[in-house]
Amino acid sequence: MNNRSKPNAVVVDTAHSDHATLQPVPVSSVRLHDDFWAPRLETIRTTTIPTQYELLESTGRLDNFRRAAGNLKQPFQGLVFNDSDVYKWLEAAAWALAAADDPALSQAVDTTIELIAAAQHADGYLNTYFSLDRASERWSNLRDLHELYCAGHLFQAAVAHVRATGHRTLLDVATRFADLICDTFGPGDDQQHGVPGHPEIEMALVELARATGEQRYLKQAAYFLDARGRGLIGGSAYHQDHAPLREQDRLVGHAVRAAYLCAGATDLYAETGEPELGRALDRLWRRMLNRQMYITGGLGPRHQGEAMGADFELPNARAYAETCAGIANAMWAWRMLQIEGAPTHADVMERALYNAVLPGISLDGTAYFYVNPLATDGAPEPGGKIYQRQPWFPCACCPPNVARTLATLPGFLYSVSSDTVWIHHYAASQADLRLGDGRSIQLLQRTRYPWDGQITVEVLTPGTFALNVRIPGWCATEPEQLRPTVNVNSIPCPGEVAPGQYVELRRTWAVGDSVCLHLPMPVQRVSTHPYALENSGRVALMRGPLLYCLEQVDHPGVDLRDVILPDSVPLSATYRPHSLNGIEVIEGSAAVAPVEMGWQESLYRTATSTPTVRRALDIVAIPYFAWANREVGAMQVWLRRG
Repeated sequence: MNNRSKPNAVVVDTAHSDHATLQPVPVSSVRLHDDFWAPRLETIRTTTIPTQYELLESTGRLDNFRRAAGNLKQPFQGLVFNDSDVYKWLEAAAWALAAADDPALSQAVDTTIELIAAAQHADGYLNTYFSLDRASERWSNLRDLHELYCAGHLFQAAVAHVRATGHRTLLDVATRFADLICDTFGPGDDQQHGVPGHPEIEMALVELARATGEQRYLKQAAYFLDARGRGLIGGSAYHQDHAPLREQDRLVGHAVRAAYLCAGATDLYAETGEPELGRALDRLWRRMLNRQMYITGGLGPRHQGEAMGADFELPNARAYAETCAGIANAMWAWRMLQIEGAPTHADVMERALYNAVLPGISLDGTAYFYVNPLATDGAPEPGGKIYQRQPWFPCACCPPNVARTLATLPGFLYSVSSDTVWIHHYAASQADLRLGDGRSIQLLQRTRYPWDGQITVEVLTPGTFALNVRIPGWCATEPEQLRPTVNVNSIPCPGEVAPGQYVELRRTWAVGDSVCLHLPMPVQRVSTHPYALENSGRVALMRGPLLYCLEQVDHPGVDLRDVILPDSVPLSATYRPHSLNGIEVIEGSAAVAPVEMGWQESLYRTATSTPTVRRALDIVAIPYFAWANREVGAMQVWLRRG
């Protein structure tokens, strides 16, 4: 099966959502051929997904399904929610198959689906933890035991599989289980009243409704959203049960749960357009964006409870910023973008993908970060723990989550509306798109983005339609020579070209017409809000969409906490093709100001104006996503300003 014959492999299907501005583009409709994302997605398909399959096997996750089917006599292995890792892996594999044929991967998917189907009970129930000796405990602890969370990931995998392959084998399993859940939970007197302790199924039920046309799944998602926050599972913020979502004014509690809940609520809003729900989502989004989000796009500063913090609580070395939370932020941003078509949502999604999701996986595709600090001195944490990527985790939510997210990336570059193509993200690629009015449009992107901001979009299909091209919010406005520009066939487009907007280019296009975007990428020093006290007097370096950091391996013998970056020092970018799979580094002169001898035996002392002794240092900053791929050592994002 070639790419063009793939079924409608869209990730979030808003094509028939009455309250969504934009419609999706199938993963199979965009073929990447750039030097940045295309090799990574190839690594995901050929290395990451196969090695994860081996780990699902070696850690007993697949054996749990064999056991539930009666084909293996041994205890359940691992954590109670281990089924979800299998489902996320299946989703990743399905999206990878949507983009490229792979007979071996297809066979592994079919084999895994057979295991899952064999483990399903006659009434549709499916959870290997409860399948045998714990069957009497079904639905007894919705708060902690993740039955509905696992079901949600099954539903998402099933939707991905049918959209990527056209086969209903997993979808039939999913709908039988979904029907049972709809019969079991709800407001009726003969139904169980309860909500999941980990939101996820809300997104999945909406997408299952879109894939099948079965409206009871949409109603079930609405029930779970409406019943939450009323104390049915104890009322804790950690479980997102502290208050109804429509009454909340900021994200609290477990960061992944919070963002997943908002993503599911956004899916529901796309179908219902309920004003109160829309206002709540907008309120929560703005608070998160302006007071709670790391510069990476990551969420959740607290190790305790993997939780959101207070406003401006954004520690660096003690940042938790779970990889799954960065993924959840990107997922929420994408859904908000489809509803509103607002460039801010695309900006956040881009920031999170490059700087909160991509750091979660090593360059070779075989090791992962669960926690993403913005600084470390390279020394072991209490108990001997050091920050380095791991090949797997006992709680392995992040590895398959990264795989499924990156595998869907081709479907995020574009959206369409009735007579408009929206270009959200930039990568060298060819796209075969279908407008809302049914016309087919082909576009070709040529660019070295994110290393270079020169982008050419060539039109391969004649006709009258609009191209809406995003001018990222990171673009500079001053000085004039660094302002972004947009030309059509070398003629400047009329009107303002400003950061943080879509420029509409509506015309009758001829084959070969080209749009040229020039998005200057100077190195930018970024400061933070004064109330984020840990970064007071510090700057971070960004170039284009990428955040940069200093790493110990490039500065041997230097304590990175002593590095001071003067405002006046020029910084330049240089491409190093043989470093870290090819990266653009930032180079310049800084200073090192070691701690004075008088501090060696003191924690506090009377403030003085003693001049700081400095020595010169040539610095090399690398993209944050690439740190910890060479050796274990110190790393620093926020540098002292001086």
